[in-house]
Amino acid sequence: MNIDLHNHTKRCNHAVGELYEYIDAAIACNIDIFGFACHAPMKFDEKYRMGLDEVDSYITEIRELKKQYKEKIDIRVGFEVDYINKKEYLIEKKVLDSDVDYLIGSIHFLNNWGFDNEEFIGVYKNIDINEAWIEYLESITNMAQSGLFDIVGHFDLLKIFNNSPSPSLDSYIIKTLESIKDNNMVIEINSAGFRKTIGELYPSIKILRIIHKLDIPITFSSDAHSPNQVGYMRDKCIKIAKDIGFTKVVGFKKREMQFYCF
Repeated sequence: MNIDLHNHTKRCNHAVGELYEYIDAAIACNIDIFGFACHAPMKFDEKYRMGLDEVDSYITEIRELKKQYKEKIDIRVGFEVDYINKKEYLIEKKVLDSDVDYLIGSIHFLNNWGFDNEEFIGVYKNIDINEAWIEYLESITNMAQSGLFDIVGHFDLLKIFNNSPSPSLDSYIIKTLESIKDNNMVIEINSAGFRKTIGELYPSIKILRIIHKLDIPITFSSDAHSPNQVGYMRDKCIKIAKDIGFTKVVGFKKREMQFYCF
């Protein structure tokens, strides 16, 4: 079973292409279950996400495409929701209560710093990267414990500009992963890292080995922001997962896990 659950739409204002172009690309890649999880509305960093008044039309549009393409591919709908530590109040209740298949919880911000945005890359010169990693991992831990989400988005995103975590942080990583397991979340293997400065998947192979040891379920994502990114480096991600020992992949329907062999 080929699954790809994390893909964007132009509603987020930093992706391009029509929905049908993403779906046609997924069909060409032999993807069986394809999911849109565009950036959920929030009264924060609003230029890079859809508006609250778009939630219903976004879901309706994708549900209609699900019917249209039902003989060719299974379309799912979700949101990628920003979790900002100690600012849970920013998450819109309408998003949490929406009729979707899954919610991806992602950390893109440490307080007000959008650490994966090249506009703010200069901040790295003025921080202790180990302290940033500890804050980042604490944010993921708290996100998992919130019980609001189904999937952890791009687990080690903070490495995006070649700032991989040092071995001294292994205990923090393990503690965070244990929290994810305790709260029944899934971790995505996200190929977008191959398109970034770091040049590797999220999470790293080292972290994926720990995830496998802890028996945390996985899913796969292109994190596409254009149709030509759908399925990018997919075969390599699947091979890495199989080589580590993973045999099952998770899909979601109406917030319920579905396990498949891959």
